[in-house]
Amino acid sequence: MSMFRRQGDRYVATFAVDEVRVLRKVASEVVGLLTDGFDHGDPVVGRLFPEVYPDDAAGSAEFRRYTEGDLKTAKIDQAGAILAALPDGETGGETGGEVRLDAEAAEAWLRALNDARLAMGVRLEIKDGTDLGEELDDAVAEDPTSSRVFQLSVYAYLGYLQESLLNALID
Repeated sequence: MSMFRRQGDRYVATFAVDEVRVLRKVASEVVGLLTDGFDHGDPVVGRLFPEVYPDDAAGSAEFRRYTEGDLKTAKIDQAGAILAALPDGETGGETGGEVRLDAEAAEAWLRALNDARLAMGVRLEIKDGTDLGEELDDAVAEDPTSSRVFQLSVYAYLGYLQESLLNALID
């Protein structure tokens, strides 16, 4: 498992090939959701862009009109920061390796990881009181090869990575 650590003014982690693949897929899916698949009827979009004035649809629409474009662009750029920093093989294939982030890139990673976790949490129906360990155990007991087991594992990994980076930033 990778773990971010501070080295001078950089935040460094070493990723295995499979971790790079997962992070590349997750970040790409966030970008896709915010571009090609952007739909206000999608609960994930609703979670990433919550109504500012839940009791005032017109006020929320007006606020969204002025802020949504910039917020979408920022979220896409943050996911792009993950994609840009990940190691890539010389022949275009993925490889494992080291990621070195400056403070600005580290903060972009934190926000992008948070967006990815929020999106996955909606899809997986994770609530505030959900015990992730119990949820994963139940999914494994039901079908250890299911996509739910994989998705819950990725969700947990993203949380671990986010916590690791946050701890490196505050050290």
